Amino acid sequence: MKALQTRKPGRPADEGASAVEYGLLVAAIAAVIVLIVFAVGIATKAMFQDTCDNIDSGAPASINSAANC
Repeated sequence: MKALQTRKPGRPADEGASAVEYGLLVAAIAAVIVLIVFAVGIATKAMFQDTCDNIDSGAPASINSAANC
Protein backbone atom coordinates (compact mmCIF):
# COMPACT_ATOMS: atom_id res chain seq x y z
CA MET A 1 0.00 0.00 0.00
CA LYS A 2 2.88 2.34 0.76
CA ALA A 3 4.14 1.96 -2.82
CA LEU A 4 0.87 3.36 -4.20
CA GLN A 5 1.07 6.44 -2.01
CA THR A 6 4.57 7.58 -3.00
CA ARG A 7 5.17 9.86 -5.96
CA LYS A 8 7.51 8.99 -8.75
CA PRO A 9 10.47 11.36 -8.94
CA GLY A 10 10.15 14.08 -11.56
CA ARG A 11 6.35 14.02 -11.75
CA PRO A 12 4.32 16.92 -10.36
CA ALA A 13 1.56 16.18 -7.90
CA ASP A 14 -1.81 16.58 -9.66
CA GLU A 15 -4.44 16.65 -7.01
CA GLY A 16 -7.52 17.74 -8.96
CA ALA A 17 -9.01 21.06 -9.81
CA SER A 18 -7.98 24.14 -7.89
CA ALA A 19 -10.17 26.98 -6.69
CA VAL A 20 -9.11 29.06 -9.70
CA GLU A 21 -10.35 26.41 -12.12
CA TYR A 22 -13.65 26.14 -10.27
CA GLY A 23 -13.94 29.94 -10.32
CA LEU A 24 -13.40 30.03 -14.08
CA LEU A 25 -16.03 27.33 -14.53
CA VAL A 26 -18.54 29.27 -12.43
CA ALA A 27 -17.76 32.47 -14.35
CA ALA A 28 -18.32 30.73 -17.69
CA ILE A 29 -21.63 29.27 -16.53
CA ALA A 30 -22.71 32.68 -15.23
CA ALA A 31 -21.84 34.31 -18.56
CA VAL A 32 -23.94 31.76 -20.45
CA ILE A 33 -26.87 32.35 -18.08
CA VAL A 34 -26.60 36.13 -18.54
CA LEU A 35 -26.61 35.75 -22.34
CA ILE A 36 -29.68 33.53 -22.20
CA VAL A 37 -31.52 35.94 -19.90
CA PHE A 38 -30.74 38.87 -22.22
CA ALA A 39 -31.92 36.91 -25.28
CA VAL A 40 -35.17 35.91 -23.58
CA GLY A 41 -35.63 39.48 -22.33
CA ILE A 42 -35.27 40.93 -25.82
CA ALA A 43 -37.78 38.43 -27.23
CA THR A 44 -40.21 39.12 -24.39
CA LYS A 45 -39.87 42.87 -24.85
CA ALA A 46 -40.66 42.49 -28.56
CA MET A 47 -43.77 40.44 -27.78
CA PHE A 48 -45.04 43.02 -25.30
CA GLN A 49 -44.28 45.84 -27.74
CA ASP A 50 -46.31 44.08 -30.45
CA THR A 51 -49.17 43.65 -27.99
CA CYS A 52 -49.04 47.32 -26.98
CA ASP A 53 -48.96 48.40 -30.63
CA ASN A 54 -52.02 46.26 -31.37
CA ILE A 55 -53.88 47.69 -28.40
CA ASP A 56 -52.95 51.26 -29.39
CA SER A 57 -54.08 50.79 -32.98
CA GLY A 58 -57.40 49.32 -31.87
CA ALA A 59 -57.17 46.45 -34.32
CA PRO A 60 -57.71 42.85 -33.26
CA ALA A 61 -54.49 40.94 -32.71
CA SER A 62 -55.36 38.31 -35.32
CA ILE A 63 -55.52 40.95 -38.10
CA ASN A 64 -52.17 42.53 -37.26
CA SER A 65 -50.37 39.24 -36.58
CA ALA A 66 -51.55 37.82 -39.91
CA ALA A 67 -50.14 40.87 -41.69
CA ASN A 68 -46.77 40.50 -39.92
CA CYS A 69 -46.32 36.86 -40.91
